[in-house]
Amino acid sequence: MSTRVLIIGGYGNFGSFISRLLARDGDIQLIIAGRNEAKAQALANNLGAINRPETARLDITECIKDALSRIKPDLVIHTSGPFQGQGYDVAQACIDQGCHYADLADGREFVTGICVLDEAAKAKGVLICTGASSVPCLTSAIIDEYRGEFKRLEMVEYAIATAQLTNRGLATIRAVLSYAGKPFTTLIDGEMRPVYGWLGLTWKRFWRLNLRPLGNCDIPDLAIFPKRYPELRSIRFRAGLELKAIHLTLVVMSSLVRIKLIPSIQPLSKLLLNISYLFDIVGKDHSGFYMDMTGTGLGGAPKQISFELVARNGDGLCIPTIPAILLARKIANAEITTTGARPCLDLIKLDEYLNVLSEFDIEWKTERT
Repeated sequence: MSTRVLIIGGYGNFGSFISRLLARDGDIQLIIAGRNEAKAQALANNLGAINRPETARLDITECIKDALSRIKPDLVIHTSGPFQGQGYDVAQACIDQGCHYADLADGREFVTGICVLDEAAKAKGVLICTGASSVPCLTSAIIDEYRGEFKRLEMVEYAIATAQLTNRGLATIRAVLSYAGKPFTTLIDGEMRPVYGWLGLTWKRFWRLNLRPLGNCDIPDLAIFPKRYPELRSIRFRAGLELKAIHLTLVVMSSLVRIKLIPSIQPLSKLLLNISYLFDIVGKDHSGFYMDMTGTGLGGAPKQISFELVARNGDGLCIPTIPAILLARKIANAEITTTGARPCLDLIKLDEYLNVLSEFDIEWKTERT
C-alpha cells in the first residue's frame, strides 16, 4: 500500500521540486495541495508520476485539522513559509490526525521551539520533524561526518553564496529580511554574543565562483550547535548575495534598522523582490557553500577541514529540499521508527544527502590542512 504524502505548497518553488522527485517513487502517493487547486492540478498533470497525484485546496490559515481528516495523509511536508512568526498549528493537526510531519523551516525560534510538541507526538507515535532543510540538517551532517577526525573541534565557520537567478519567492525574501539589522546571538570565543542581521560585512572567494560579500544571518544552528557540540568555542554563519551592489544596499538598509531610523525592512519585501528582478539580466544561476571546521587533530596538531560545494544552472534551489525527500522515502520504506518532535538531526547522513545531490549539476570537495 502506498504511503500518502501531502505536500503543502506543493506547486511552489520548493514544493514543486519535492513533488517532482517523489513522483518517481512507486510506493508514494502524492497529494499536492495549496490555496490554488488549479495550480496544484496543473503540476500534477505534468509530473509523469508513477502513481497519479491527487490534489487538494488547503489554506493553513483555515481549519487545517478538518483538511487532514478529509485527506488522510501518512506524512505532511509543510513548505509554505516564512516560518518566522508561524505557530505550530499544522504540526499539532498532524499529531491529532496521527500522521508524520516535516517542514523546511529555517527560523531559529520555530525550529528550536518544536520540543513543546514532543510529549504529544510520542503519545501518538508520530515524528514531528522541523528544519528538514540545509540548516540544520545538512550542516549538522557535515560536522558529524568529520568530527571524528578532531581531538577537539573548536570553531565552525560557514556561509552560503546565493545566485541572482535563483527562482526566489516572496516567502523566502520575507524570511531573510525578518532579522535584517536586528540583534541575535551566536557563540564567539566561548560566549553567546550579539551580532546584527546582514551586518558584519566580510568577503570570501568561493570555490569555482568569485569574491562575494557576506553578512550575519540568523539560523537554528546558532542555538542548537553550542549544546550539540559543547567543545565548540565559536560558530559563525553568514550569507551573501551574488550582486555586490544589491548586497551592499542591503547592508545600508540593515544599518538603518540597527540605529533605529526604521523599525524593519521586512514590510518592503515585495517591493525589494520586484526590484531585484530588474538585475537578473546581469546575474548568474550559480551558488556556493563552504564550511571550515577548525580545531586540534587526533595527534595534537592544529587541524582544519574545509567542505565546499558549488551548484550550477539553478540547481542550488534543490539543496534545501533534500531532507524532506529523504524523510518521505525512509518513512515509506519503514526505515524510520523515531517518534517525538525534534529538529532534523541524526536522521540523514552526509553520504545520503550527497547521493541525491549527485543527480544535479552540483560538485563538492573536502580539503584537510
